Amino acid sequence: MAPHKACGGRGRRQGFHPGGTALCIAAFDPGSSSGAVAFLYAPYLDTMAAEDLPVANGQIDGATLTARLKQMNPDVAVIERVAAMPRQGVSSTFKFGTAFGIIQGVVAGLGIPAHFVAPGKWKRHFGLTAEKEESRARALQLWPARSELFSRKKDHGRAEAALLARYFAETDGRR
Repeated sequence: MAPHKACGGRGRRQGFHPGGTALCIAAFDPGSSSGAVAFLYAPYLDTMAAEDLPVANGQIDGATLTARLKQMNPDVAVIERVAAMPRQGVSSTFKFGTAFGIIQGVVAGLGIPAHFVAPGKWKRHFGLTAEKEESRARALQLWPARSELFSRKKDHGRAEAALLARYFAETDGRR
């Protein structure tokens, strides 16, 4: 995928602060097979791209994710702080944790500053519950010109990654 105008040049911007220059945010909704990443160019909240995380052999493809992040060159990464869910099987919990670890490792290896945000925190900001369809509906409301990114029910990961990036931009990274 070609670079989107949302990001692409860490070092060219001088940081994000009131009255300052823009910030390229990469936000991650981890998932072993339904994870996604969004790129948002704050303060231009309508300039956004979202895509599924690359998967190979049933897990996140770290090499392809590394190449994509190098291409987009974000200033900061925001990763949803996830945990095992009740009644989730051991195998799926392990795959989910592995996906979370691969994302963390790739981000750290590229030297991108990382912030972790609990799902409840960013979802409260948008008045959402844990229902994933609500996140997709909110993303469609906020980015109607990018509706193709969230058109399928399975695009909830993209929606949640985009909303996480917007949360970070709207709160200036405060926790």
